[in-house]
Amino acid sequence: MALRLRDPHESGSWGYCPWKLLLGVDCPGCGGLRAVNDLTHGDVLSAASSNLIVVLVVPVAVLTWLFWVLRLRRGSGGFPAVPTWAWGSALVLLAGFTVVRNLPFGSWLAA
Repeated sequence: MALRLRDPHESGSWGYCPWKLLLGVDCPGCGGLRAVNDLTHGDVLSAASSNLIVVLVVPVAVLTWLFWVLRLRRGSGGFPAVPTWAWGSALVLLAGFTVVRNLPFGSWLAA
């Protein structure tokens, strides 16, 4: 709802990324608010051009949340433990995404 009050496509409307201010390169989250805003308007292509990782993670997050709710309703306990390899893979993916989006050939991934 807050994204309806301030348009994240306007520079500085939600502040500035400290990572980008300090290092001069896009972080893995740069463009995330614009991507979420575009997704709420049903514009998947614009969202993907703002931050592809956010567009890929949102459905996974929703499905994970639904899975967790179903487990709770069935009395199967809480959310199962996430394997270490999954956390490591996610960190490697984010690091790779960050590097590629800041190189000339990955500029299409830049916010």
